[in-house]
Amino acid sequence: MLPLSFIQSLQSVKGFQEDAFIKVHQSGEQVTSVRMHPFKHVADPTHWTILPNSSNAQENLPTLQITDVPWCSLGSYLSTRPSFTFDPVFHAGAYYVQEASSMYLWYVLQQTIGNNTKNIRVLDLCAAPGGKTTLLASYCKDGLVVSNEVIKQRAQILVENVTKWGMDNVVVTNNDPAHFQQLTGYFDVIVIDAPCSGSGMFRKDKQAIDEWSEEHVKLCSLRQQRIVDDVLPALKEGGWLIYSTCSYSELENEACIDYIVEKHGLQTFALQNKHDWNIVETISKKHQAYGYRFYPNALKGEGFFIAALQKTDGINHAFYQQQSLVKPSKQELVQINDFAQLKSDFTWFKQQDVFKAVQQNWLSDIEILAKQLYIKKAGISIGIIKGKDIIPQHEWALSLLSLAHMPVYEVSKDTALQYLKRKDIELSNASVGWSLIQYCGLFLGWVKVLPNRLNNYYPQEWRILKE
Repeated sequence: MLPLSFIQSLQSVKGFQEDAFIKVHQSGEQVTSVRMHPFKHVADPTHWTILPNSSNAQENLPTLQITDVPWCSLGSYLSTRPSFTFDPVFHAGAYYVQEASSMYLWYVLQQTIGNNTKNIRVLDLCAAPGGKTTLLASYCKDGLVVSNEVIKQRAQILVENVTKWGMDNVVVTNNDPAHFQQLTGYFDVIVIDAPCSGSGMFRKDKQAIDEWSEEHVKLCSLRQQRIVDDVLPALKEGGWLIYSTCSYSELENEACIDYIVEKHGLQTFALQNKHDWNIVETISKKHQAYGYRFYPNALKGEGFFIAALQKTDGINHAFYQQQSLVKPSKQELVQINDFAQLKSDFTWFKQQDVFKAVQQNWLSDIEILAKQLYIKKAGISIGIIKGKDIIPQHEWALSLLSLAHMPVYEVSKDTALQYLKRKDIELSNASVGWSLIQYCGLFLGWVKVLPNRLNNYYPQEWRILKE
């Protein structure tokens, strides 16, 4: 049952249709959507039609249909929700299970920054679990994405999802929004998917209904304003602020946009949508700022609000202090280069004992970020030197960096799942040494073949626990 005070609070909100809204929440209908990785392609074109409901299911899912998410070229709706846990392609990072309304960020980027993403710097401020970060990394493939999460436990989940996505243009940080003030005028785009009262997720999350209250909405609104105040100095002149919530509340949405326009002078921006998408354009009461509302009774997606604003003043360039990263010794460099065989536009640094590869043009940025922020992940972890041997890291296996020189074993789905459960597997005619396990043309991770056994190097903390 939706709270009466919640329904009453929406009566004057544009696009709200009470009967249809209540009906869709009572229907129990669930929408499943995924966003495909633009650079990880599944070798088996029938992949989606053979996903089971459990690891032991033999039957196919009934009449699974795939349709396009209209505002994101990489987005797809699935007519039935499969068991993603038992899909090795999911663990390989070939797609991200993301709510369709959130994928609208792709369309916002097309209309704001366009296709000119070369050397762009983007901040995803409230990033966990990683849906918008992986979208940003894909869209801004020639730029740098800083993905931040203030809560330590959620930051670890963010690292895992970014690692599976495998792109080397993401830095994960664990900081309060106020810490970014030291990076004055640094970012071209700041995305704030603000913590909110969560009413847009009522259909998917019944617990959110129990936690909702008008007082909570007010507290969220104040917190959202503080977050904007804290981080906005880091946005350069001409840069874009993209603000979103999964709330229906005007106080968290249009009122917050009015606050941003009034206090910080950002300029509102009107997006051009197709009529049949049924996205509702709203105009804020005080400053006539544009916002966009998603209602689950009007489209295939959950409740969502988003707005784009442009900063018209500020600093474009500043001097930023840097923290030098630990570099490999000459001997280490020869050993790791010979092992990894990366392209010449990559360079190396060390974090504890792990050798990490990063594009040369982003090294100075990582040194700037390291001086100001607590970095959880930067670059791609390649390996750890142990005497004459090198232990390859799982992150490298899931990355887009070249692994063409390494032995590869394509395995069946049953063997892939055994590997992902970190159980013993068998390979026929396997050569002694490090090898990659591959399923549907996608790498899952490393094994080490020894004369009398095979060691499974899938990360212990990531293993599938379900049977």
